[in-house]
Amino acid sequence: MWATNAKIIGIVLGTLALYTLIANKIPQVESEVPQTLTLGANVTPEQLVQAGEKVFNGIGGCTTCHGLGTRAPNLLTDEKGDGPIGARCGKREPPKSCKDYLYERLDGRATFHLPGYQNIMPVMTKQLSPEQIWAVIAFLESQGGPVDVTADDIAKAKQAAGASAGPAGAAGGGGSAPGGAFAGGSTDPKTIIQAAGCLACHKLDGQGQTIAPDLTHVGARRNANSIRAKILNPISSITPGYEKLAGIMPKAFGTMMNAAQLEALVQFLAAHK
Repeated sequence: MWATNAKIIGIVLGTLALYTLIANKIPQVESEVPQTLTLGANVTPEQLVQAGEKVFNGIGGCTTCHGLGTRAPNLLTDEKGDGPIGARCGKREPPKSCKDYLYERLDGRATFHLPGYQNIMPVMTKQLSPEQIWAVIAFLESQGGPVDVTADDIAKAKQAAGASAGPAGAAGGGGSAPGGAFAGGSTDPKTIIQAAGCLACHKLDGQGQTIAPDLTHVGARRNANSIRAKILNPISSITPGYEKLAGIMPKAFGTMMNAAQLEALVQFLAAHK
């Protein structure tokens, strides 16, 4: 009897050891919580560049398109002999300055589009605060060119955002987007999708791109809980066939939206059977 019990205990301990070894081999991912970016009136170009690099590689989700160099230009490397973005941005629409050119692209008002790439740039001023926008511009300018972004640029952008938001926006809470609320606080799923730039990668009801999974029938393969988890933590699950794109969906959407917006979007997508 004791021999049988010892064998059972040995099997149990061996199994536990095996699963512990496997668990330790799985990469542990820590969810990144975006922090409010505060830049004072005496902010230096170096501080702006440092902050902008974090936004570019983090909450801004810029590397989703610009890091691959196929859907959009790789901004940090040479582009057809013109150098990185800081060296070429001032030559795109002369006499427009580099920072004005970059701001118009982030604000969705660009008229110049580089041949050979899709025009899929979302309106980033609806997703990021003026501090984040101008910090990114400073970082991009530093890639091969001089940095001339100042605290005055941020102050003017904040003033303009406050004026366009009106009284409702001024009282609208602490979101990261101009006016204090992502997508203007709207709970209309299509407005949220547009503000988030989802169609730059996904196709939905015949519109958008086919870079990431088609969302037209997403409700047939994912329930509401799965869709919610995917938005809050994009690497929580990967659609088969898209393993190479794992990790490029921005992590910030779940924290940009308020609870009502998130739920409205989840239910909208879940209904797409």
